[in-house]
Amino acid sequence: MAIDGIWTAHAERRERDPAVEAGPLTLVVDASVAVVAALAEAGFSALAGESPVAPALMWSEARSALHELRWRGEISAEDAAAARSRLERAPIELRRHSKLGEKAWRIADEFGWAKTYDAEYLALAQLLRCRLITLDARLHRSTAPLGFVIAPDDL
Repeated sequence: MAIDGIWTAHAERRERDPAVEAGPLTLVVDASVAVVAALAEAGFSALAGESPVAPALMWSEARSALHELRWRGEISAEDAAAARSRLERAPIELRRHSKLGEKAWRIADEFGWAKTYDAEYLALAQLLRCRLITLDARLHRSTAPLGFVIAPDDL
């Protein structure tokens, strides 16, 4: 869970390459990115140069993942509490959209998914016309044809 290294490489690339947009990018952040950031000592500071947004679902999924890590003994109770605190203070804007549920349902149908969780992130990114950032390799791979689902090192 080396989010510090991922985001440091992104910042360095922006400094070297003037073709990379220097201003903040609106990014839909999924729970996989939020959990890793919450567990990082630097917290969400790596997202400071962006305009991160997420559907309400993200906080529930991220809290659940953190709780599961603690329950399995993969992180200490103290680390879990610190990560949960960082998550609750994350500089990620909650974004709602009146068509989010309908669009997520349609996307889940199109991809043949039983659940709509991942589809909510995709739907929000489509509705806001921005990118979705994820560390979920399966989601990234399966949605590659859409062209707006990225991993942190794709920035």
